[in-house]
Amino acid sequence: MRRFSWFNATSLTLGFAFLYLPMIILVIYSFNASKLVTVWAGFSPKWYGELLRNEQMLDAAWVTVRVAFLSSTLATLLGTMGAYVLVRGGRFYGRTLFGGMIYAPLVMPEVITGLSLFLLFKPIFSQLGVHTIVLAHATFSMCYVSVVVSSRLVTFDRSLEEAALDLGCSPFEAFRLVTLPIIAPAVISGWLLAFTLSLDDLVIANFTTGPGATTLPMKIWSAVRLGVSPEINALSTIMISLVTIGVVTASIVSKRAAVRQAQEEQAAARAT
Repeated sequence: MRRFSWFNATSLTLGFAFLYLPMIILVIYSFNASKLVTVWAGFSPKWYGELLRNEQMLDAAWVTVRVAFLSSTLATLLGTMGAYVLVRGGRFYGRTLFGGMIYAPLVMPEVITGLSLFLLFKPIFSQLGVHTIVLAHATFSMCYVSVVVSSRLVTFDRSLEEAALDLGCSPFEAFRLVTLPIIAPAVISGWLLAFTLSLDDLVIANFTTGPGATTLPMKIWSAVRLGVSPEINALSTIMISLVTIGVVTASIVSKRAAVRQAQEEQAAARAT
């Protein structure tokens, strides 16, 4: 029986073309010498230089990175604590409501979330800005961190914690020395997921932003409304390159870690 037929090859080719062909076209046109993005006038990297001289775009990129770092860190702290309470907290009054409130942003439309946060922040803060975007992004991304960390805590061997407690560790020391190092990959994955969601967000940031707090998605959206410029193509190409480098690096690191672990297990098996 043939496992790979022409139908499978065609479906796979069309699927990859649908996903990656627009990105390839975008990268190609980022080197277009013409200011008209639909007219090819020769190869030129000049738009990357124009992008580096665009202070408004660079300021928006810096605001985006700063907001993403702060919000993902806050979301990771809150999401990890929420996951720990849900998985290890046992039965307590209001547990179902607590879990529902944590996971509600997963299914809540972003427009509703953004509007509700705007109505919350407006009376509290005299002026909206970077701090309100950070709080808003942390609010909707902490649920994703909770899902990732909860899945790891469910499969966690609690006998390791019990052994640490029997050896004299306090509950906090057992969590810091035993639990946290083991669930660290899930915590890091949750942080990266929250960081990516913050970088990509446009709707919630629009509701909770203020003067001097324009993020990169907002800047790109406002620029695209007036027409796609080659600078936007260059910026998108840089972002695609950074994501590609990150994915490839993570794949190489994880593969090497898996190979190293397999070698250590083989060495331990031989020793026994």
